[in-house]
Amino acid sequence: MKKITLFVLLFLCHGSFAASYKEGSFGPRSKAIFLHHSTGEVIWKGGVEEWFKQYNQAHHTQYVVEERAFPSGEPYPWENYPYDYWNIWVKNAGPVAYKNEPTLEILTKTYDVIVWKHCFPVSNIQADKGAANVASSEKTLENYKLQYAALKEKMHSFPNTRFLIWTATALTANESSKEEATRARAFVAWVKKEWDSPKDNIFLWDFWELETEGGLNLPPKNAEGDSHPNAAFGRKVAPLFSKRLADIIEGKGDDHASPQLSF
Repeated sequence: MKKITLFVLLFLCHGSFAASYKEGSFGPRSKAIFLHHSTGEVIWKGGVEEWFKQYNQAHHTQYVVEERAFPSGEPYPWENYPYDYWNIWVKNAGPVAYKNEPTLEILTKTYDVIVWKHCFPVSNIQADKGAANVASSEKTLENYKLQYAALKEKMHSFPNTRFLIWTATALTANESSKEEATRARAFVAWVKKEWDSPKDNIFLWDFWELETEGGLNLPPKNAEGDSHPNAAFGRKVAPLFSKRLADIIEGKGDDHASPQLSF
């Protein structure tokens, strides 16, 4: 009898957990924020604002999409890797900004959708040491996985907010070893196949696949010279990012999860 009762309780808890996420469209006046650094800026300048202006006119919506550098570098360092999101949003969570950076408690009061990403040094992934530490800023797969697990739990605690996360940004072959690039691709695969869950409030946009075109690195034709994507690439993918974000706003995040791969 105890086992049966426990099973029922677990089933009910899981059911209520899954059903707690806000479903459907946020409505015609939804608000989103895009947190980024320089790579994200290239895509933003590729036409995101103009895309939403035209979309709003065509669909009689008033979606507002804002952008900001996060972290700002003043005084928090200019670093937006798994450790930094964990440090600001999990370790230092609460209603007060941490080193001038807004926590999720602050951001979720204003925005329906929060988009966040990493810049390309995230792919300088070193070999695991067999000593994973969620509080370590060292770039290893074992640390990333702990930090992402904690971030997932944190984002789940805001069921009325949706989160759109870009897969990792890639490095050129000149700025990454084959071993680092292989680990970066493994991290992306883990995020897509194991970390991401259906029917929750977290969604992905597969930026890595677009940048690398299925390879290990950012190819020269998509690069500015270093590991920044160039403006032409930004103009190509800005509409794809914008459409993905609009789908998230409208509650279609689990539909056609990767339409952006055929452009």
